[in-house]
Amino acid sequence: MKFLFSIGLSLLLSSNFFAQKNEKLSTKDAAIAEHFKNDYKKKNYKKFAGKIVVKDNLIQFDDKTVYYDKADKITASILKEGLIYPQLLTDFQMQKFLDETTDKTQKRFLKLQKDPKASFDVNNIKMSNPSELTFLNSDIRIKRFKISLKDLRLNSTKIYLFELMNNKATKDISMEEFIKGSKLTYIDIE
Repeated sequence: MKFLFSIGLSLLLSSNFFAQKNEKLSTKDAAIAEHFKNDYKKKNYKKFAGKIVVKDNLIQFDDKTVYYDKADKITASILKEGLIYPQLLTDFQMQKFLDETTDKTQKRFLKLQKDPKASFDVNNIKMSNPSELTFLNSDIRIKRFKISLKDLRLNSTKIYLFELMNNKATKDISMEEFIKGSKLTYIDIE
């Protein structure tokens, strides 16, 4: 009887050990998950249609420059495929301002400027530290990331969230192959 009791007790106590563990998200990751839950709107963004020139540790999109670390294969692939580029970020920031600003005076002032996009111009930036948000990726065709974007002129850093979708993705596809066949379907600032 004691033997059965001790086996039963050890099985009961070890069940927690063998149970699947759910890691608790950090507060930042929980905020990102909440952002995608509440504010996510899928959109198809176009790839860069102009001339892309790849040099040592920088890529030029027509007359705009993005620096990156050559060892960072994810950022290099995203840039070389023309998925994220300065002109897209300029348009995104301007549209975000127009959508979120309630001050009519600022909107009128913006419209009176000769080149309203000049205030939001993205150029001479460094993209770094990409990380896949695996806790948000339940579909093998979709990968979500966050990446650091430093404006070298203003010495300011922003964190961008973005989503790539590849309809031909498989479970065993490499990250570079996934990026090659993907399109940008979401972008926002953290």
